[in-house]
Amino acid sequence: MPTAAHFLNHPDPLTREVAQGYAESGFLMDNGDGVQWYSVPDRALVPLTEEAGLHVARRLRRELPRFEVRVDTAFADVLEGCRGRLAGTPERDGEWISTELTDLYGHLHETGLAHSFEVWQDGELAGGILGLALGGAFIAESKFHRVTNASKVAVIRLAEYVRARGFLLLDAQIQNPHLETLGVYEVSGEAYAPMLAAALKVNASLSLPTG
Repeated sequence: MPTAAHFLNHPDPLTREVAQGYAESGFLMDNGDGVQWYSVPDRALVPLTEEAGLHVARRLRRELPRFEVRVDTAFADVLEGCRGRLAGTPERDGEWISTELTDLYGHLHETGLAHSFEVWQDGELAGGILGLALGGAFIAESKFHRVTNASKVAVIRLAEYVRARGFLLLDAQIQNPHLETLGVYEVSGEAYAPMLAAALKVNASLSLPTG
């Protein structure tokens, strides 16, 4: 996978702008006024191991082997699932992934910055996470499920997966009660900045091994 520097200096100006914004702790949303940059005073981080605080309930642990992990095999469907528009996904209270932002994510996927982390069950897409991979940081933008607990499984499997691939940081951006049950915790912006800076120096790969 290309290094963070590849995206921070990308020949495509849009990819370069987005990468630089995320490298400065920003993230994109559309709350009805067009795609804009946002920031929060505290960042929600996913522990990469149970020793570090990742919480896997006993019942959920039994379900983990029932799901298969794939990466970037159904990006468009994951994106639609995160919008609440994929058949079988629960309705969303609000839709911050607008058509404009959807097109942007599609473009970033083509240039290699945006990815889909997917969990499948019985040959069907059960849930997944949309995110950006920048150096050794994976910034999770949104998640969805079509099968009970599939989004929790996706978070747990993603934590395991990125750690095994050399990533240092799994950023969930904003805390919520669902994430909190998995051990997701918050750090201040002052604490987050050096963690992100260290992760950006790492050359990690999200690609599945071949052979």
